[in-house]
Amino acid sequence: MSMPEKITGPASYFPSIEKKYGKPIAHWMQVLQDAGALKHMELVTLLKSQHELGHGHANALVAWFMARK
Repeated sequence: MSMPEKITGPASYFPSIEKKYGKPIAHWMQVLQDAGALKHMELVTLLKSQHELGHGHANALVAWFMARK
């Protein structure tokens, strides 16, 4: 029986983001989508200032979001 691969990178933050802020990752992806054409750090700042996310969590969400555009 093989062990599942360990999740690395931005997605490794997702379980703690969902637990701490009580919203699924899909919610945060929609917030970022709705924000419009902003740069990486502008999106991080938006999540921190308007949604009170910590820097690491905001950065992980934005990195994941930007990689999928």
